[in-house]
Amino acid sequence: MRIQRTVGLLSVLRFLRSERSVPLTDSPINVGGRCAPWQGSIGLHKCDYFLSTRRRNSWQLILKILLFGSTAISFGFSGNVVIAEDASASNLTINNDQGDDFVTGLRRIEDGSVISNSHTIKWRIFTDNGRDLFLKGKLDEAEKYFQAALQEAKEGFGLRDSHVASSCNNLAEIYRTRKAFDKAEPLYLEAINILEESFGTNDIRVGATLHNLGQFYFLQRKVEQAQKCYERALKIEGRVLGFGHTDYANTMYHLGMVLYLQGKEKDSEALLRESIRILEENGLGETITCARRMRYLTQMLLKSERLVEAENLQRKILHVLEISKGWNFLETIVAAEGLAMTLQSLERLEESQELLERCVDARRNILPHGD
Repeated sequence: MRIQRTVGLLSVLRFLRSERSVPLTDSPINVGGRCAPWQGSIGLHKCDYFLSTRRRNSWQLILKILLFGSTAISFGFSGNVVIAEDASASNLTINNDQGDDFVTGLRRIEDGSVISNSHTIKWRIFTDNGRDLFLKGKLDEAEKYFQAALQEAKEGFGLRDSHVASSCNNLAEIYRTRKAFDKAEPLYLEAINILEESFGTNDIRVGATLHNLGQFYFLQRKVEQAQKCYERALKIEGRVLGFGHTDYANTMYHLGMVLYLQGKEKDSEALLRESIRILEENGLGETITCARRMRYLTQMLLKSERLVEAENLQRKILHVLEISKGWNFLETIVAAEGLAMTLQSLERLEESQELLERCVDARRNILPHGD
């Protein structure tokens, strides 16, 4: 089906190119107007092509098939702006784009403690086992280990120890992943409270847990609460890690996504651009993480009809994916199809057709027969 969808778009593109040679003998009509921005399934991003009325019926049939039928072309973007994948360099690991299934914010808090007894040993074993099971997607078993680790931390280290905070955070991550939000929130808040008591309000561990809490609120679209968490985490990370650190850029990006949902598109775009700039300055400009952030920036540019700027960014994304993954990677093909759509909107139909033909060949190579 996916190959057929791309072939369908390619057929329309060839049709459009052929129409350029047909003289307009009748009054021109505007077919479809402008389509919605790049969200969800997209047919033609911008349909400002004028056709003669004698071609009207055939063109409208094709347009309906593309836009409204079961063969509507999907470019893999969700209806809402979602968090992109990031691999944090610190103890906190955030994996947030739809490229991966699990969102992990599990943390180790190593404070140099020399406390050692049967409870602390069990805490470490249970924590490691829980983390491994979580990453394998075995959430039921992971939850049991994290619950046991929390109890051992309280008995071995004390009720207000940072290891208890770490266990609270880990268990909260399980509940967040399972959308048991009522169970997760008090654990996040307890972890932050303990860490603030132990290390102060500006400690990086407080910032890391605030980031997780911000993501917790973001997933529920509680954007005002998420904004407060991300803003506070950003201040801590900037002060402790520096304004050029990748973790600082990561939180900046997430804050930008929150602002986007609030309709503050200019502020959101500025944060996203700065986040990308920091990654590039840290030698991460050709990573999948950076490419996905650029993809979201591209969506913003397309929405505001800055097509030339969007094209340049899409070429950059495609270059990164070609180098890192090659054409046997579906995300590379999706990026190429997106670029082809932009080229079509710019009325560079020949370039668009060539790119779509390559996409069709690539899909045939990697997808099962008949998909």
